[in-house]
Amino acid sequence: MMKLLLVLLFACLAAPAATLQRFCTFYRLDDPAVPAAVRATAGVLRVAASDGAVWRGTRQGLWRGDSEYFASRRYLPDDDVQHIVPDSAAGVWVRTATGISHIELRPMTLLQKTELFEERIRLRHNRHGMVSPSILSTPGDLTTSRTRDDDNDGLWTAMYGTGECFRYAVTKEPQALALARRSIEAVLFLEQVTGRPGFPARSYIERGEPMPRDGEWHWTADGKYYWKGDTSSDEIVGHFFLFAVAWDTLPADDPLRARIGATARRIMDHILANGYYLIDLDGKPTRWGKWSLDYFKEEPGDAPLNALELLSFLKTAHHITGDERYQREYRKAAVELGYAKVMTRLKEWREQLNYSDEELAMLPFYCLFRYEKDAQLLDTFYRPALDQWWENMSREANPLWTMIYLTSRPKARADLPAAIRTLERMPIDLLTWTIRNSHREDVVMTNELDRFQLKQAATLLPPDERPVMKWNANPFIVDGGNGGRGEDDGAAFLLPYWLGRYHRYLTGE
Repeated sequence: MMKLLLVLLFACLAAPAATLQRFCTFYRLDDPAVPAAVRATAGVLRVAASDGAVWRGTRQGLWRGDSEYFASRRYLPDDDVQHIVPDSAAGVWVRTATGISHIELRPMTLLQKTELFEERIRLRHNRHGMVSPSILSTPGDLTTSRTRDDDNDGLWTAMYGTGECFRYAVTKEPQALALARRSIEAVLFLEQVTGRPGFPARSYIERGEPMPRDGEWHWTADGKYYWKGDTSSDEIVGHFFLFAVAWDTLPADDPLRARIGATARRIMDHILANGYYLIDLDGKPTRWGKWSLDYFKEEPGDAPLNALELLSFLKTAHHITGDERYQREYRKAAVELGYAKVMTRLKEWREQLNYSDEELAMLPFYCLFRYEKDAQLLDTFYRPALDQWWENMSREANPLWTMIYLTSRPKARADLPAAIRTLERMPIDLLTWTIRNSHREDVVMTNELDRFQLKQAATLLPPDERPVMKWNANPFIVDGGNGGRGEDDGAAFLLPYWLGRYHRYLTGE
């Protein structure tokens, strides 16, 4: 009987219920496609939908029940709701002062949701195989989308490509392998395009593309490519994260594995040959590519993170290449130079809360805990260091950080259901609409500004109610956006979903 119950329990877990996803279609006030009852002048501001949920309209948006909020151009032509009419499928028609919105709540599994996110990247975010930003010349009009270079093209492409590697490992789908390989090729080319072994570019454009407006750029000798230097530690973090997961998940006979190994070796050799610095064309370290003890003395606030990064790079390079030289250097840095201990001093030395640094910590932590087996290093230094980062992260319901944390501390108390709800509530519409929530009575604002001097909340709103963000941004910023002038790619959903499937924090659908 017990065995039967376990089988039934597993079957229930393996087929999670679909959740309601928000879809919106906009119409003119006089559009004949809109039901006549919606266009009627008599306004009703409180209705029950077909599933029994009560919708309530206000001058500042729309509520479903007491906790689900719909406002901004993500959902409404404007926030002055004047009339609500229920549809036959749990949604509503909403007339505002300037237009009409049909809000549909469609049941979807997370797996079905990935298909929409993959389509978005395919249609509007693929630039030479890199996952790049989409800029809209007409706000909100996806037909006016064009891609552009970004400081962190390498990091964003690496994170998307890593998700595709996990997807391939889980599904063995040829499409997943093809997309993973495309992303890996794009990241590998960032090191090739500079003509400087071991030094990757931030990004590049081809001759004839719109010229960039800022940054340090260089033409290749043949004049075909214009690449961006002053490469950040962000890029090296992304490259090694991708290299590690690709090495572990690609078919054993895939020729890309040899190229990954050679590139990882060149980048690591460059950093070691230059005293733990990333050296640009001018012979000087880049602004953020610094992992030396001398730099730690100058900027102790960066030391715990950068010590973690270097140790993770070395451990990953050893895992991929098998070269014992990297293992010796790793032990030297960790033990003799004290980098492992430096990692544990985050709370003592951190000068300000930086959510971008959380991303730069968790990706290296993933690799470090995957490959390090020394119990003393893990228990004395690495897990205590991770716990210091987790103190702030634990309140974010971040699916990627939660799942990486659990790979390192499987028995820890982490709210995995809340992290999964974040995936469920990530909006289908990733246009960068201007969002405002600070006026809401259910949102508690703090008196403390964030590092960009922006107001922030103590309340964690679900992602389909707050401004569009990647995981390097502050989730407690409740006002933001740029009027729908861009679109995020959505890899922030795909990577944690497929990592969760790979590590069985999410089950099959």
